Amino acid sequence: MFLVDKPYISDFFKQTMMDSGIPVVATELSRQMDLYAGTNLISESRAIEMVQQNQSLPIYTTSENAISWITENLSFSDLPDKIALFKDKLKFRQLTQTIFPDFYFRGVNLNELQDLQFDQLPLPFIIKPSIGFMSMGVYKVANEKEWQAAKAAIVAEIDQVKGLYPDSVLDTNAFIIEQCIDGEEFAVDVYYNDAGEAVVLGILKHVFSSDADVSDRVYISSKEIVEENLTAFTRFADKIGRLAGVKNFPVHIELRKGRDGTVLPIEVNAMRFGGWCTTADLTAMAYGFNPYRYFYGQQKPDWSQLLQGKEGVLYSMVVLDNSSGFEIDAIASFDYEKLLTKFKHPLELRQIDFRQYPVFGFLLLETQEEDFAELQTILESDLREFITLK
Repeated sequence: MFLVDKPYISDFFKQTMMDSGIPVVATELSRQMDLYAGTNLISESRAIEMVQQNQSLPIYTTSENAISWITENLSFSDLPDKIALFKDKLKFRQLTQTIFPDFYFRGVNLNELQDLQFDQLPLPFIIKPSIGFMSMGVYKVANEKEWQAAKAAIVAEIDQVKGLYPDSVLDTNAFIIEQCIDGEEFAVDVYYNDAGEAVVLGILKHVFSSDADVSDRVYISSKEIVEENLTAFTRFADKIGRLAGVKNFPVHIELRKGRDGTVLPIEVNAMRFGGWCTTADLTAMAYGFNPYRYFYGQQKPDWSQLLQGKEGVLYSMVVLDNSSGFEIDAIASFDYEKLLTKFKHPLELRQIDFRQYPVFGFLLLETQEEDFAELQTILESDLREFITLK
């Protein structure tokens, strides 16, 4: 069964639910998500009953906001504890310590940040909320000046995002400090089948504008990216799954791969693929299969067949986060039409209410490799050219 919740579900997801007959739990919030007529809605009591009858039932959430429903209604199962292993980044590091024994990390409360002994921290390091979402509250620190700036920025950002998400999605009181992981960064959509085996449904490379960049601006998938990493990432996901003991369980894994091929996890997001119906929808547009259906039906992609004819093509997700430096209250509008003129083959533009959420939208693209400059430009852009101030 599937759970839907704010902030967003895509038309593609809605169409999939209607066409497939996959049961969707009729929560109060689901009625606010404009699901299509004909969607197979089931009552909350029926959903609970289904899990009581089969605690390995495949469950998918469109948003981590729905985790609170699972915690409140499915506490008789081991699902809330499995989710917590991944959602809490400190618990996840503790879980994986046996296979990554040399990795440095430590938990710290917000009120302890000012008193930390900087000279006892490994440089460079990353600080981020133990329970977080997207890149909120994430900072890379290489020296004491950056540490002072990061602490001030964290306090300011907490004030901006307070109340946007439940504590199960973003907890701004607890943080984790961990060593930087060198190498290329990837986002991988995976599910564990009823035998606990990892099935990879999508691989995207996270590209950055500089070494200091920790934003989520651009992710790219291609035939080359999938072929080069499918085997290694599947093996890696299998290791994580065996440690956690999960089955019929979807995850969105962020990881880094070193030059020597070593794979280290950044974080694993439980019960979903990429947030805001992004990565799974892009995979469907790019490679012609539906990740939601594949998870529900326990299907495995035939990547050798799916990648045929995809040479020289990049499929990208662009996160239009507010990097302008302008306060939201000072912005009158964002010019989406002008944005689209910058790309030869946009697949879908999703406009988001930037006054409610800290993004202008999401853009899904198809780009020929020789036109990579399109992606480089938006990667480096502060988006000011698309913004009109009040």
